[in-house]
Amino acid sequence: MAMSVGGAGGQERPMSDINTTPLVDVMLVLLIIFLIAVPVAIQSIEKLKVPILPSEESQDKVDNLMLSVVSTDEAGRSPKEPGYAGSSRTGQCRVYFNNSVPVDNNELYQQAFNRLDSIVKREGGAANMDPEQIPEVQIRGDVNVPWKCIAGAIYNVQIAGYPKVGFISTPVDPNG
Repeated sequence: MAMSVGGAGGQERPMSDINTTPLVDVMLVLLIIFLIAVPVAIQSIEKLKVPILPSEESQDKVDNLMLSVVSTDEAGRSPKEPGYAGSSRTGQCRVYFNNSVPVDNNELYQQAFNRLDSIVKREGGAANMDPEQIPEVQIRGDVNVPWKCIAGAIYNVQIAGYPKVGFISTPVDPNG
């Protein structure tokens, strides 16, 4: 601890030095705790096995709209063409309505709007729909697809009236 005695001309001034001793004490205690705790935590994590559960398609919302978003490969081939080598970050966007019908932006908007409109009319109007039964859009996007392709699909279905957009991913084996 620093201490000032007296001063120039007999006037005392407040010290502006920081006392670092308590900070060093706290840091040493934390270092000792982590040196003891980390090996214990690592040993318990190595024995952990994450269960793999099969994913099941939701049965309560059968009217969900499924979209697949991919892009052309390096040679410009679409996914349905022979020799397709997978999505390219520089390829052109391809959107598949209900995972089967290729559509452009205008067709995506129109088909999504018509589909949602028919569901709302079948339920007797928007006021009669249960919020839990409002369909959502589920997008499956390839990992190499440029974000602009997925963002364009999201924009079109939200303009068409779908309030919820979700993503579907392929589960990865955490133990593998």
